[in-house]
Amino acid sequence: MSRKTIVVALGGNAIIEEGSEGTMAQQFANTRKSMEAIVGLIIEGHRVVLSHGNGPQAGVHLIRHEAASGQVPPSPLNVIVADTQGSMGYMIAQCLANALIAAKIEKDVVTIITQVVVDPADPSMSNPTKYVGPFYKAEQVDKLRTRGWIIKEDPGRGFRRVVASPMPLDVVEKGTIKDLIDDGKIVIALLANLIGADELCILTGVEKVAINYKKPDQRTFDALTVAECERYLAEGQFPKGSMGPKIEAACDFIRRGGSKVIITSMDMAVAAIDGKAGTIITS
Repeated sequence: MSRKTIVVALGGNAIIEEGSEGTMAQQFANTRKSMEAIVGLIIEGHRVVLSHGNGPQAGVHLIRHEAASGQVPPSPLNVIVADTQGSMGYMIAQCLANALIAAKIEKDVVTIITQVVVDPADPSMSNPTKYVGPFYKAEQVDKLRTRGWIIKEDPGRGFRRVVASPMPLDVVEKGTIKDLIDDGKIVIALLANLIGADELCILTGVEKVAINYKKPDQRTFDALTVAECERYLAEGQFPKGSMGPKIEAACDFIRRGGSKVIITSMDMAVAAIDGKAGTIITS
């Protein structure tokens, strides 16, 4: 088996499962469960970079800030994102280090807080669509907008703040990350093509990618091409708040020279890496 550099992306929604309280004990339990696949890759000799989503975790921070707004000054969203990178990086690093010890593998695990370069003219900057934070009632909207926030209705759920989610162009710390990979460290970061990864594995809350999700005619896929993904994206099959960003990231990785992307759940990660589960996206 050839040695590869594989980026594994842990979805924030996989670490805080839908319908759960999202306690730290639950998040640690879900993270420990996901490390089985990571250790399997390391045993096979692959070089591994872990990245993670943080949507639910940042949302929790925003709710805390709102609850304490009369007592402490709120943090801006970019600082909240950095906070969650640090706390989640700590959690993932500890779980992985313990899993490696149990497997009798000596490897250093390093957490890096990353900064992403974006285009200030990205369309999402002028028309933000990513929902964050708590839900509000209609009568609260005008007051919230005095803070400079953009508030939109989340259909059927209430009103929420929306923020920009521009396309990432570069990662400031990519050189340091690549040096750590070359030195044999296991790195927890945000990137794939920039370090020349061969494969990207996205772990989320479902085993396979589906269209007509949760409808009687739901259809799941073992494999998809970039062209098929683009068609289903255009049809609105992959919402921006859930599977959409993962599919867009997968397509972008392939277009930039990556060989394949695997999307699956934490429970099926080992089987997916062995080609027995999940959805594989290729050119």
